Amino acid sequence: MTPAIARTLNALGLLAVSLVLIAAFLDQFLLGELPCPLCLLQRVGFMGAVLGLALNVRFGPRPSHYAVTILSACFGGMVSIRQILGHIVPGTGTYGSAIFGLHYYSWALLIFGAIVLGCTALLFFERQFADSDAAPARATGFGVAMIGLAAALALANGVSTVLECGAGLCPDNPVVYELLQGLKGP
Repeated sequence: MTPAIARTLNALGLLAVSLVLIAAFLDQFLLGELPCPLCLLQRVGFMGAVLGLALNVRFGPRPSHYAVTILSACFGGMVSIRQILGHIVPGTGTYGSAIFGLHYYSWALLIFGAIVLGCTALLFFERQFADSDAAPARATGFGVAMIGLAAALALANGVSTVLECGAGLCPDNPVVYELLQGLKGP
């Protein structure tokens, strides 16, 4: 696998993770289901995975960039498992709507697993690292667009989290944007 193909695959990975985050935002804004603290931590895991993929797209593939992606996906997967275990006992209820029979946190675990497997598979193709000491090639227009989309989603997640949690701890079961409620007054 050439470095150019690896960059393209990483850009496609950026698109895939960005689509997951867009789906989460659609759920948040269209259905009014605000993300819980564990949901927000899963988004952090996705953003960490995005960082590693973006580094590969921008600077060329490196094992350390894949490591950032894999470690972030492992973090997000652990948070997903924690949330799944909190809802697995009958009678404990669930959080959020189901999508094709699974809740977002269950989907997140599957997607984090796919990210780990995908990055691990890409690490087997050592030829992508052959030119790592040479001057890095420029990212393609598609790659730059995917980095821009991911950066915009990271910013949107940050703003949304601040609006939801305000200056304090995020509520366990959020129903309003705390900061916006504070601005309205009593």
